[in-house]
This record gives sequence, C-alpha cells and structure tokens, in this order.
Amino acid sequence: MAAQPVEFAVAVERYLASAPLTESSRRVYRIALTRWAWTLVGEAPPSGADRRGARPPVVLLSALDDPGQAARVEAALAARNPRTRQRELSTLRSAVTWWRAQGWLDAGPLPEPHGAAVAPAAPKAEPRPTLTDGQLNAVLGLRATLRDQALWHLLHDSGGSAEHVLALDIGDLDRPHRRTHVRAHVRAHRGGLPQLHWGEATGRLLSLLLISRTSGPVFLTQRRAPAATPTEDRCPLTGRGRLSYRRAAELFAEATRPLDLSGRGWTLHQL
Repeated sequence: MAAQPVEFAVAVERYLASAPLTESSRRVYRIALTRWAWTLVGEAPPSGADRRGARPPVVLLSALDDPGQAARVEAALAARNPRTRQRELSTLRSAVTWWRAQGWLDAGPLPEPHGAAVAPAAPKAEPRPTLTDGQLNAVLGLRATLRDQALWHLLHDSGGSAEHVLALDIGDLDRPHRRTHVRAHVRAHRGGLPQLHWGEATGRLLSLLLISRTSGPVFLTQRRAPAATPTEDRCPLTGRGRLSYRRAAELFAEATRPLDLSGRGWTLHQL
C-alpha cells in the first residue's frame, strides 16, 4: 500500500490517478475537489474573476477527520447552487470513501444523509424503453458518419454499455472472430469488463472505420486532441482523441430527435 499523503492536494491526485475516469472527467473532479479545500479551512471559495489563478490553501489530510468538518461541509452545501450541490457532494463522497479504503481517514467530512443542507434526492426518472424493431431500423438507416453508424451497430449488437464500448482500443478487438479478446478485463485500470460479440454488418463497419489504423482508441473525435490528452486517449496516426460519452450521447440524441415523438431524441442506453 502506498504511503499515506500528508496534504489534501496530494491525496486528491492519488485518488484521481486511481479512478477510472476520462481525462475530461478527471479535470472536472479535480476542480470540484480543489474547491473543497477552502471549505475545509473555513473559507469561502473564490468566485467570479477571483477564481482565475487563485491558489487553494494548504490543507492537511488529517484535518478531514476533525469533527467540525462535517458541519462546514453542510454549511457550504447550503450555499451552493442547487444544480451543482449534489454533484459536488457526490465528488467529495467518492474521494473520501476511497481514502477511507486506503486507511488514510477514519471518518471524513461527510454530512449525514438527513442533514438539512443536503437537498433530498430527486425522484428517479422512469427508464426509457428499449427501441422497437421499427425504431431501431429507422436509427440504423439514418444518414450518419461511418464512426457513428459503427458505434450504434456495436452498441446494439453487443449489448455493452456505451462507457465500455467507447473505452475500447483497436488492440482490444478480435476482428476475425467478431469479439473482444478473451480476458478478464479490457484494461486493468478500467475494472472488470465483459467480453463483447457482434455480427457481420457491425464487423464490416468496424473494418471500414479502422482502415490504415492499427492502434489507439476505436472511436475518435473529429478534431485533433489537445496537447494535454493522455497518450492512451489519442490516435498515434491522426492525433485525434477518444470520443467521449457526453459527445456520443449528444450526437445520438440530435440524430434521432426527428424520429422521437417527444422531440427529445433517444438515448444510447435505449439501443
């Protein structure tokens, strides 16, 4: 087990390095956790123009076990925008849970679920139904890029989650047998993932999509990746980055909006 870090900021980086996150999600988590540093020393986080270049206070990780920290977190949550309150608490809760598992914290500054500052969870929306055969045929008949058609076919054929499919690299594919390679997981740091299988039509689309490419992510963005993009999330041939779940979901909803009577467009999960 790694030595216990002394500073909160170091513990944040250790947690982020261990979490199965995309680079964009890791950046969002880092911003949220850094924002908590001010709260943990009893200060209000900077806002507006003051946020630019603001250096967070140095916080000892052991300070998170101070019995008064939960009250500070509750007070900070009460002042947060209601739209971000639950997300910021969830981010802190995930990190504290991981630090506890490492033996670095005994408790951590997590308010009780009944705390007055924590907004009650909104009722879960009813899951949207799987697409009918007619709807599926309409989707797969849409004029779309080769990448999007290959993604949609693979999601439907394999039944894999969008997160799993978008995490695939070319080396994960056993294309002659139309499946992912037989192993307990695709990559150890992404956790246990089931083997996927697909049909002939999907296999043809993947072959066309991957012409001349032998490594890197299967599904790429249309633009070159920023310089800070990790090597594993960048195509070594084209320089483009791995397609994110958020962008893939947006494209699918936009493409299917004319087919959806509600006008919202369908979700990747419905495939």
